[in-house]
Amino acid sequence: MKHHKLLHLLLASLLASIRPCIGGDGDNLYDVCPSDDAASQKMFFNGYPCKAPSDVAASDFKSSLLGSAGDTDNFYRSSVTMATAAEFPGLNTLGLSAARTDMDVDGMVLPHAHPRASEMMFVRAGVVAAGFVDSANQVFQKRLGEGEVFVFPKGLLHFCFNAGFEPATIFSVLNSQNPGIASVSGAMFGGKGMMEKLKAVSMEDLNGVSSMELFGE
Repeated sequence: MKHHKLLHLLLASLLASIRPCIGGDGDNLYDVCPSDDAASQKMFFNGYPCKAPSDVAASDFKSSLLGSAGDTDNFYRSSVTMATAAEFPGLNTLGLSAARTDMDVDGMVLPHAHPRASEMMFVRAGVVAAGFVDSANQVFQKRLGEGEVFVFPKGLLHFCFNAGFEPATIFSVLNSQNPGIASVSGAMFGGKGMMEKLKAVSMEDLNGVSSMELFGE
């Protein structure tokens, strides 16, 4: 009987210890923990080694990564710049990252997913159509103007494209210091053909439209 009680206690302790890993980024154990770029990583774990408290500086919490437009001279006429804990030390252990998306006229960001984060995007300039595909293959899309916000749920394929007549800029916040990205090849969605199909309905709100009906896949 004692052995059964001990086994139950051990299992309960184990479950309690792994729950934070299942729920997402763990809580911070210190006030701040800027990553130490100079640390030699000999073992792998969630997050990055912390700087010694005496070495922490205000500059650890400032970044200019998202201050300038990215290079949109490419096939999709868009650029995405990420600021995660890997590039921005002050984000380490805070469960946050940020991104900037720039799109020329007719530009788009192909469907992709962040396996470890939800994303909230804010349209800084221009007109954008943004949407996501849920696990039932239904498409939800909205046309957004300057100052409007849209949310992409964690792990779901999502996309956006310039639905206006001038360049568009988007800023995003994600609730993981390392959200990850799973890209979908343009060929799988018909490349430019997908862009044209989405643009054809860019004036409409899509509320649960079947992706098979929309893309013919």
